[in-house]
Amino acid sequence: MKFNISFPETGQQKCIDIDDERKVRLFYDRRMGQEIDGEALGEEFKGYIFRIAGGNDKQGFSMKQGVLENKRVRLLLSAGHTNYRPRKKGERKRKSVRGCIVGHDIAVLHLVVTKKGPGELPGITDSPIPRRLGPKRASRIRKLFALDKGVDRKSVKAEERDDVRKYVVKREIKREGKKPYFKAPKIQRLITAERLRRKTKEKAQKKERWQRAKEAAKKYNVLLNNVLHERHLAEAQAQKTEEKKA
Repeated sequence: MKFNISFPETGQQKCIDIDDERKVRLFYDRRMGQEIDGEALGEEFKGYIFRIAGGNDKQGFSMKQGVLENKRVRLLLSAGHTNYRPRKKGERKRKSVRGCIVGHDIAVLHLVVTKKGPGELPGITDSPIPRRLGPKRASRIRKLFALDKGVDRKSVKAEERDDVRKYVVKREIKREGKKPYFKAPKIQRLITAERLRRKTKEKAQKKERWQRAKEAAKKYNVLLNNVLHERHLAEAQAQKTEEKKA
């Protein structure tokens, strides 16, 4: 069985192949999300704790969380389910998925290091890989760098607020024969002073339109009442004139 071991802190992962049935047997009947002692794979993993994150069987079908089977089953999946991507709105499809219990027919098992041991693992914990892509959403950038929001707080001065745009993770683009340049993602859900000013202006314009429409309706009702009153007077005068002639 192959074990794909990843370490989120360094961003590295390594696939190892273990043929010893005594070591592999310890993973049988374990579920996704369960933790296991790393010493089961060998002495070099002593002190490490792994979490089972998933896997694939010999035919390539991936494991699905929540399916309490150690074999392959067919499920009716729709939008929002894992292991399925609908092609059109409202589509549902019956697909074969692997249960979340590890069995003998698993070819690759994905393990995540949740606790690091005393020793270093070459290719997993020895050298960190710089993050290629950073978060795009403003709230997640603040969470990553522990920034203070301070946009809606009137007590915080503008120069004391943390500008999210200065903390965007950029990546350098190098092309042959061209000068290298940096590329950064567009920040999503960014609340700036310009946006707040625009929203305030839109609210004021909406209120002004409502007041203008209310005044126009009031003038129209007054004008309409005057016209109806004059019409009633004219009809009454015409009726009196006809009665005199008769």
